[in-house]
Amino acid sequence: MKLMLGTSNLNLETLAGIHNKAVQVEIDAAANSRVSIARETIERHLASGDVIYGVNTGFGRLCNKRISPDALEKLQENLLISHAVGVGERIPDEIVRLMLLLKINALIVGASGLQPACVDALVAMLNADILPIIPRRGSLGASGDLAPLAHLVLPLIGRGQVRVDGITMPAKEAFAAKDIQTITLGAKDGLALINGTQMMLAYATDIAIRAKRLAKHADIIASISIEASKGSVEPFGRDLMQLRPHRGASDVSSNVRRLMADSDILASHANCEKVQDPYCLRCIPAVHGACRDALRHVCDVVEVELNSVTDNPVIVGDKIVSGGLFHGEPLALTLDYLAMALTEWANISERRLYMLLFGDDELPALLLRDTGLNSGFMIVQYTAASLVNACKTACMPASVDSIPSSLGQEDHVSMGATSAVKCHEIMDNVEMVLAIELLGACQALDFRLPTKPGVGPRAAHGVVRREITFADADRAFGDDIHTAIAILRRGDVIRAVEEAVGPLE
Repeated sequence: MKLMLGTSNLNLETLAGIHNKAVQVEIDAAANSRVSIARETIERHLASGDVIYGVNTGFGRLCNKRISPDALEKLQENLLISHAVGVGERIPDEIVRLMLLLKINALIVGASGLQPACVDALVAMLNADILPIIPRRGSLGASGDLAPLAHLVLPLIGRGQVRVDGITMPAKEAFAAKDIQTITLGAKDGLALINGTQMMLAYATDIAIRAKRLAKHADIIASISIEASKGSVEPFGRDLMQLRPHRGASDVSSNVRRLMADSDILASHANCEKVQDPYCLRCIPAVHGACRDALRHVCDVVEVELNSVTDNPVIVGDKIVSGGLFHGEPLALTLDYLAMALTEWANISERRLYMLLFGDDELPALLLRDTGLNSGFMIVQYTAASLVNACKTACMPASVDSIPSSLGQEDHVSMGATSAVKCHEIMDNVEMVLAIELLGACQALDFRLPTKPGVGPRAAHGVVRREITFADADRAFGDDIHTAIAILRRGDVIRAVEEAVGPLE
């Protein structure tokens, strides 16, 4: 994939097109010029003898320590080495790739003042798909993501480990193999490279892209469960939604009405004795809709952050200003908010699966005829419940905590990196819960056949049945779950359904 940076703002739609793919980037000439002009500003202030934080002073609590001119390069090298103190599991390759891309995009705004050679080296690394090994724990989300970003840029000075084509090797070897030159850091370079919110932002970008797909999956899968349980479509009526006109609820209801169009199952129980459905069906517009509204807010915040400067100090006109643009609070709060919204998608999904297991006159309990000898989908629901519990316990907001650091100089931190990692784990879990509901709902729907479901559930059911057959006895349901997860993550269901009903909200 080819991407030009510096000509226009990045957005989630553009990044969705390169999601989980190697990318080739090019920097617009005007953006390169901005980087050069900013560097000249730094050098001019240095030449005039100005005291500039992090350029000719120490860092954090050491900001009052002046550094001699002959030690400025060593200061920046020491900064990278001393701050690369992350621990724990490595950040996934797709997130690291985004971190590189987003770091480049922030630097080419032209407010950071680093050498153009630093940007060139980052571009070369990304274009060669050289992905640094970055431990995911160590950032407080305060002066940006210092530790993770230090690991991200260590290869520029020939240090650290990287992954190339899935193989881990020393960065120096990878650079030599790809004919990329390491660089000698100058004044401000190291600070510009490791100040920023690019770890939090990369996670938030990945989650937002996936969550926008998840919102469609949730509505599609819920519509299968409505059909399989002989639920009502009346709670999704347009006139009803206008009485409480939240945008998310209206979008969900519109989707479900279109998905269930041409349903013979709905017609078959039009005059049944059931007065109303349980909340897990009747309140789908309220729950799914609120989750969508939360996601919309998060996407707005992410798209602002995608094109923001989160360095310090920064160049404003001809001044060099120390501020707090690096603080992760905007992302920390929204990622904690999104974690709760994602969890609610999983929470109500598991409840729909549980409801289906009770059965009725046509639908056998546990979704198998011969239970006793067979356990049916009993333990499948256990797995969904376990995943939901994991989501709920991860929803404690990290952003309400702050542990002062740097001897009190950094006395309020966002903990946004923790919010990001937790939200990413929840995202994984929620996809799995919805895939499990998809599996169970399709099994239940088979007991309603040959009465025809709506056009959306029909298309989704067809996708699942190409890879997972109807179960008439116990089998390795764990294998079916993994297949359902793969189907969901590939987006096969959305593609088939939107071919049948048109684009969903």
